[in-house]
Amino acid sequence: MAKSSVAAIDWLTVLLFLSLVGFGWGNIYSASYEGEAFSLSDFSKVYVKQGYWILLSVVIIIIIQAIEVKFYERFAGLIYVIAILSLLGLFVFGKTISGATSWYAFGPVRLQPSEFAKACTALALAKFLSDMQTNIKLISHQLRAFLIIALPALLIVPQPDPGSALVYAAFFFPLYREGLAAIYLIVGVSAAALFILILLFKPLWVVLAIAAIMIFYLIKKRKQKPKYPRFILALIVITCFCFSVNYIFNNVFEQRHRDRFNIVLGKEVDSKGIGYNTNQSQIAIGSGSWTGKGFKEGTQTKGGFVPEQHTDYIFSTVGEEWGFLGATMVIILFILLLIRLIHLAERQKTQFSRVYGYSVIGILFIHFAINIGMVTGLIPTIGIPLPFFSYGGSGLWGFTILLFIFIKLDSNRVNEW
Repeated sequence: MAKSSVAAIDWLTVLLFLSLVGFGWGNIYSASYEGEAFSLSDFSKVYVKQGYWILLSVVIIIIIQAIEVKFYERFAGLIYVIAILSLLGLFVFGKTISGATSWYAFGPVRLQPSEFAKACTALALAKFLSDMQTNIKLISHQLRAFLIIALPALLIVPQPDPGSALVYAAFFFPLYREGLAAIYLIVGVSAAALFILILLFKPLWVVLAIAAIMIFYLIKKRKQKPKYPRFILALIVITCFCFSVNYIFNNVFEQRHRDRFNIVLGKEVDSKGIGYNTNQSQIAIGSGSWTGKGFKEGTQTKGGFVPEQHTDYIFSTVGEEWGFLGATMVIILFILLLIRLIHLAERQKTQFSRVYGYSVIGILFIHFAINIGMVTGLIPTIGIPLPFFSYGGSGLWGFTILLFIFIKLDSNRVNEW
């Protein structure tokens, strides 16, 4: 007898979701509270709007759970096409806000399709990888998988919204889980490390250091007759890359991007200009000490010193008002959620559900790691929200859809034999 889908729902994951959403709303309320009497009808207040978006999220969850589970796999391709069309439509019908044409406006309601495209891409990738004819070890199939991932990202970049496009790197998590060669990860991480090194040191010194390491390795392994042409080719490619970094940095990156990198790397100090947000965020978090200043008592928060303190920089409010202990609790909640999702993904009986699960894990991890790193000044400022926590209807709904489709897939695993 098939087990009830409701009884099969992983309620621990739901509880972690509710904890993050609830604590997030509390901090949005604190960050936007200006001493007024609490009212559920004042839509000029962001905490009121976020409250209604949370209630509508419950409706979305009910709809997701009511839909037949096979729908998500059967119509994954069509859902992906709709997502691509919604991104293309922005170039004609999109509304520009803060310099980015990333929203559709329906009266007072604005929707950001890139937030929903992540779940659509996860479904399409899961559908492709679970096809019996797909072999991720074949170059042709790898290229098709990369195209599924890259197409929405390439449509998001010119909005411009490079932060949201960067999140699509998360889809390499399920690809590696399904057998993608590690060389892609090695090349990607090496390129990123070299890029940073070139910004800190002259390209010639970096190339000479790498050449010295290679020569030392070849001398040590000479008895095993290493393939010298491969090492020579690798050194040529590395040399070309190293000497192109400064050109890319100075001619492809915008000035604001260059400034953010220079500030994080310690090459510039600009606490009143481009580095203002990060500097004020660090002050707010640091002022919270161990236990924080208390709910609605944050002076940096109340003074509005941290821009976007209820959206991308919501974690600074946590640090100031709840201190190190509160900030640690939020981080632990996210880590517990990710660990739980890994457990759920590994127990799936179908490849479609497993791939989708790892896509969810990758997206949530990238958002979580980048947002916390950005707010604490560990990485350059990249405008992406903290999942389930930051203010915004599109973001909340997008993450809710992403997570609860997987919860639905997981609840059906007992019937997949």
